[in-house]
Amino acid sequence: MITISNRVQLADNELEWQFIRSSGAGGQHINKVSTAAQLIFDIRQSSLPEVYQQRLLAKADHRITKSGKIIIKCQASRSQEANRLAALEQFITLVASVGHTAKKRIATKPTKGSQRRRVDTKKQRGATKALRQKQF
Repeated sequence: MITISNRVQLADNELEWQFIRSSGAGGQHINKVSTAAQLIFDIRQSSLPEVYQQRLLAKADHRITKSGKIIIKCQASRSQEANRLAALEQFITLVASVGHTAKKRIATKPTKGSQRRRVDTKKQRGATKALRQKQF
Protein backbone atom coordinates (compact mmCIF):
# COMPACT_ATOMS: atom_id res chain seq x y z
CA MET A 1 0.00 0.00 0.00
CA ILE A 2 1.15 3.50 -0.87
CA THR A 3 0.08 6.10 1.66
CA ILE A 4 -0.71 9.53 0.21
CA SER A 5 -2.39 10.99 3.30
CA ASN A 6 -4.18 9.75 6.42
CA ARG A 7 -7.32 8.96 4.43
CA VAL A 8 -5.96 8.19 0.96
CA GLN A 9 -4.05 5.02 0.11
CA LEU A 10 -3.33 3.30 -3.18
CA ALA A 11 -2.69 -0.34 -3.96
CA ASP A 12 0.74 -1.18 -5.36
CA ASN A 13 -0.76 -2.74 -8.47
CA GLU A 14 -2.23 0.62 -9.59
CA LEU A 15 1.27 1.81 -10.45
CA GLU A 16 2.94 0.57 -13.62
CA TRP A 17 6.72 0.50 -13.66
CA GLN A 18 9.03 0.47 -16.66
CA PHE A 19 12.80 0.37 -16.41
CA ILE A 20 14.60 1.86 -19.37
CA ARG A 21 18.11 2.91 -20.26
CA SER A 22 19.15 6.31 -19.00
CA SER A 23 19.99 8.96 -21.55
CA GLY A 24 23.20 10.93 -21.74
CA ALA A 25 26.84 10.11 -21.27
CA GLY A 26 27.91 7.35 -18.93
CA GLY A 27 30.25 4.94 -20.64
CA GLN A 28 29.88 1.19 -20.97
CA HIS A 29 27.73 0.65 -17.88
CA ILE A 30 24.94 2.97 -18.98
CA ASN A 31 24.65 1.29 -22.39
CA LYS A 32 23.97 -2.14 -20.86
CA VAL A 33 21.82 -1.55 -17.78
CA SER A 34 18.24 -0.23 -17.58
CA THR A 35 18.54 2.00 -14.53
CA ALA A 36 16.04 4.77 -15.32
CA ALA A 37 12.66 4.25 -13.69
CA GLN A 38 9.43 5.37 -15.32
CA LEU A 39 6.26 5.38 -13.24
CA ILE A 40 2.90 5.38 -15.05
CA PHE A 41 -0.35 5.97 -13.18
CA ASP A 42 -3.79 6.17 -14.80
CA ILE A 43 -5.81 8.79 -12.91
CA ARG A 44 -9.22 7.84 -14.33
CA GLN A 45 -8.85 4.10 -13.63
CA SER A 46 -7.54 4.58 -10.10
CA SER A 47 -9.15 4.20 -6.70
CA LEU A 48 -8.37 7.83 -5.81
CA PRO A 49 -11.30 9.87 -4.46
CA GLU A 50 -13.21 11.80 -7.14
CA VAL A 51 -11.98 15.15 -5.77
CA TYR A 52 -8.35 14.11 -6.16
CA GLN A 53 -8.97 12.86 -9.69
CA GLN A 54 -10.65 16.09 -10.80
CA ARG A 55 -7.96 18.28 -9.27
CA LEU A 56 -5.16 16.21 -10.80
CA LEU A 57 -6.74 16.34 -14.25
CA ALA A 58 -7.19 20.12 -13.92
CA LYS A 59 -3.63 20.66 -12.72
CA ALA A 60 -1.19 22.20 -15.20
CA ASP A 61 1.79 19.87 -14.85
CA HIS A 62 4.02 18.53 -17.61
CA ARG A 63 3.97 15.07 -16.01
CA ILE A 64 0.20 14.72 -16.52
CA THR A 65 -0.83 13.77 -20.06
CA LYS A 66 -4.04 14.78 -21.82
CA SER A 67 -5.20 11.17 -21.68
CA GLY A 68 -5.18 11.35 -17.87
CA LYS A 69 -1.97 9.53 -17.03
CA ILE A 70 0.85 10.61 -14.75
CA ILE A 71 4.26 9.73 -16.18
CA ILE A 72 7.28 10.34 -13.97
CA LYS A 73 10.75 9.47 -15.25
CA CYS A 74 13.70 9.45 -12.89
CA GLN A 75 17.28 8.81 -13.98
CA ALA A 76 19.27 10.81 -11.43
CA SER A 77 21.03 7.83 -9.89
CA ARG A 78 23.01 4.93 -11.30
CA SER A 79 20.93 2.59 -9.16
CA GLN A 80 17.58 1.31 -10.41
CA GLU A 81 16.21 1.06 -6.86
CA ALA A 82 17.23 4.64 -5.99
CA ASN A 83 15.55 5.93 -9.17
CA ARG A 84 12.41 3.93 -8.37
CA LEU A 85 12.23 5.42 -4.87
CA ALA A 86 12.83 8.96 -6.20
CA ALA A 87 10.04 8.56 -8.78
CA LEU A 88 7.68 7.22 -6.11
CA GLU A 89 8.50 10.18 -3.84
CA GLN A 90 7.73 12.63 -6.69
CA PHE A 91 4.45 10.83 -7.35
CA ILE A 92 3.35 10.97 -3.71
CA THR A 93 4.24 14.67 -3.51
CA LEU A 94 2.27 15.42 -6.69
CA VAL A 95 -0.86 13.56 -5.58
CA ALA A 96 -0.68 14.95 -2.03
CA SER A 97 -0.42 18.51 -3.38
CA VAL A 98 -3.99 18.39 -4.71
CA GLY A 99 -5.31 17.18 -1.36
CA HIS A 100 -4.66 20.51 0.35
CA THR A 101 -7.23 23.24 -0.08
CA ALA A 102 -5.98 26.80 0.14
CA LYS A 103 -7.35 28.90 2.94
CA LYS A 104 -9.85 31.46 1.69
CA ARG A 105 -8.51 34.99 1.96
CA ILE A 106 -10.56 37.42 3.99
CA ALA A 107 -10.35 40.93 2.58
CA THR A 108 -9.35 43.55 5.15
CA LYS A 109 -9.13 47.33 5.08
CA PRO A 110 -5.72 49.00 4.98
CA THR A 111 -4.73 50.42 8.36
CA LYS A 112 -4.67 54.17 8.99
CA GLY A 113 -0.90 54.03 9.38
CA SER A 114 -0.38 52.29 6.04
CA GLN A 115 -2.69 54.78 4.30
CA ARG A 116 -0.77 57.70 5.85
CA ARG A 117 2.61 56.23 4.86
CA ARG A 118 1.40 55.72 1.29
CA VAL A 119 0.23 59.34 0.96
CA ASP A 120 3.44 60.66 2.58
CA THR A 121 5.56 58.69 0.12
CA LYS A 122 3.51 60.03 -2.82
CA LYS A 123 3.91 63.61 -1.55
CA GLN A 124 7.64 63.18 -1.09
CA ARG A 125 8.00 61.72 -4.59
CA GLY A 126 5.98 64.63 -6.05
CA ALA A 127 8.16 67.16 -4.22
CA THR A 128 11.31 65.53 -5.62
CA LYS A 129 9.92 65.75 -9.15
CA ALA A 130 8.82 69.36 -8.63
CA LEU A 131 12.43 70.30 -7.79
CA ARG A 132 13.55 68.94 -11.17
CA GLN A 133 11.27 71.31 -13.12
CA LYS A 134 12.52 74.62 -14.51
CA GLN A 135 11.85 77.57 -12.27
CA PHE A 136 10.58 80.80 -13.91
